[in-house]
Amino acid sequence: MKAINGLRYLWHLYKQRKASPDSFINWLRFANPGMLNEGNIYCIEYATENLPSDNPIIEIGSFCGLSTNAISHYLRKANRANRLITCDKWHFEGTENQGSFLGSSDITHEQYRRFVKETYIRNVGFFSGKLPHTMECFSNDFFDLWDNCAAATDVMGRNIRLGGPISFAYIDGNHTYQFARDDFLNVDRHLETGGFILFDDSADYYTRFGVNRLVREIKKMDRYELIIKNPNYLFRKTNYF
Repeated sequence: MKAINGLRYLWHLYKQRKASPDSFINWLRFANPGMLNEGNIYCIEYATENLPSDNPIIEIGSFCGLSTNAISHYLRKANRANRLITCDKWHFEGTENQGSFLGSSDITHEQYRRFVKETYIRNVGFFSGKLPHTMECFSNDFFDLWDNCAAATDVMGRNIRLGGPISFAYIDGNHTYQFARDDFLNVDRHLETGGFILFDDSADYYTRFGVNRLVREIKKMDRYELIIKNPNYLFRKTNYF
C-alpha cells in the first residue's frame, strides 16, 4: 500500500499545474514557515482571479500565516477588494495535554501554541498589506458567530461584523472526516453560486486523512463542479440549493 501511495504521489506531482512565476511567493516561502502545496498556490491564484463577487473569503486553519499571506497576495495581484477572514485556535491535533512537553525539550505545547500564534500575527502584519481579520476560535464556534452575524474582535484587537455570503473558502483545519465534513457543511450554507472551496490535504494519495473521503462525496453532488485536482481538490458551487 505504501508503494502504491508513493507512485500516486509521484504521478500527481508530475501532473500538477503550477501558478505563474511569482518572485513574491518565492521570497514569502523562504521566510514564512508553513505547509503549502505547490498545487494549492495554483488553485488560490485561479480562485482569486475568478471570484464571483466581492464577498468575503474564509480560511479555516492559519498556522503561521503562509497560506493567509498567499491569498492576500493574489487578491492584491487580481485587484480584488474581498475581505479575508480566517480562524484558528492554534490547538493542534494530538496535543490535547497543553502542559506536556515537545519531545525531550522543556517547551510545553501551550508555549508552542502561543509562539505559533505570535508568529502568525507577525507574519501577516509584515507580508499582508491589507491585514486579514483572524478569529481565535475553533471553526464550529467561528461559524456560530458567522450564522448570527455577530460582532467580534480579532487577534489584533480590531472589531468586525461577521456573516453573509462567502465567495471562496480554503479549508485546512482538522483533517478527520467528521471535522472536515462539519467545515464543509458550514461553508456550504453560505457559499454563493459560483463560489469556490479548496480542501487542503485532500489528494487521492492522502488516504489516511478523512478529507479525501469527503471530497469523493462532494464529487457526486449535483451542486458542485470539480474545477481541478491539483492534487488537492478545488470545487465551484453551481447551484445554491
